[in-house]
Amino acid sequence: MINKLDKNELRIKRHARVRNKVFGTSSSPRLNVYRSLTHVYAQIIDDTKGITLASASTIEKAIKDKIVKMTRKEQAFFVGEQVAMRAIEKGIKTVVFDRGGYIYTGRVAQVAEGARKGGLEL
Repeated sequence: MINKLDKNELRIKRHARVRNKVFGTSSSPRLNVYRSLTHVYAQIIDDTKGITLASASTIEKAIKDKIVKMTRKEQAFFVGEQVAMRAIEKGIKTVVFDRGGYIYTGRVAQVAEGARKGGLEL
């Protein structure tokens, strides 16, 4: 009997490998992306201090009201723009992108594109 591999377990292993190389500093924090079936979450994290500097997600009331008629990719793009706007308000201009073990396509890529359009340098 063949056991089916759990895709999320494989993603977590990929993420652990990437996290060995991707590290956010005070001058260039890490933009982390997490996606569920219905929502997208983005955080800008300073790993040296272990704190979240800015975040945005599709479950926030302010964002949820604006994304009602959008597709999921458009929602991810909007979340990327919002997290970029919040980061720039705090003086962050450059980040390293952490795709969270996901393939760089679809909603994950849209978050990155939205962040670029919002003014962040990835």
